[in-house]
Amino acid sequence: MTHSPPTLRRWKRVEYDRLVDLGVFENDPIELIDGQLIIAEPQGAYHASAIRAVDHALRAVLPAGWMLDVQLPVSLDDASEPEPDLAVVPGRPGDYRHAHPARPVLAVEVAESSLAFDRVHKGSLYARAEIQDYWIVNLVDRVLEVHRLELSIRRDVRAAGHGHSTRLPGNPDRRRRSTPVTVTSSRSAAPR
Repeated sequence: MTHSPPTLRRWKRVEYDRLVDLGVFENDPIELIDGQLIIAEPQGAYHASAIRAVDHALRAVLPAGWMLDVQLPVSLDDASEPEPDLAVVPGRPGDYRHAHPARPVLAVEVAESSLAFDRVHKGSLYARAEIQDYWIVNLVDRVLEVHRLELSIRRDVRAAGHGHSTRLPGNPDRRRRSTPVTVTSSRSAAPR
């Protein structure tokens, strides 16, 4: 008797959105990534604190006409609707009554146990969607990884340690100069 390998069913974003509207995933931290339903990383206090720190730093420098979404869906393509920990999107809240934002200028993931997945899978997903800047707040190594898109591949990858600054990407308000952003955390340094 021969056995065929299991078949993976890929979901389309429209199917996923219909299930969300029906409440199928209520209280489940699920994202649609490349047609697969992915359970999001659980958030401990340190993870949540890092999200708040980035939120606070980015809101302080965002110009008018731009919003900071926290853990809200971004419609990237027909098979992906991730919910980055933070995303800088153009417009006002009323602009997204009928559809999620599609092209943030910045997507930010806070990562501890999901670090490898966020680097490889989400990094390539954001690159394919031509998201110019993708930051990973790497809680393992305590650095901010800045991934900048050039020619549809992530080339410029830099790590900034605790208290270092980086520039707000994409220069959302072209009349302003790029604004430095400093993200700090309150976790005391533990011996390694």
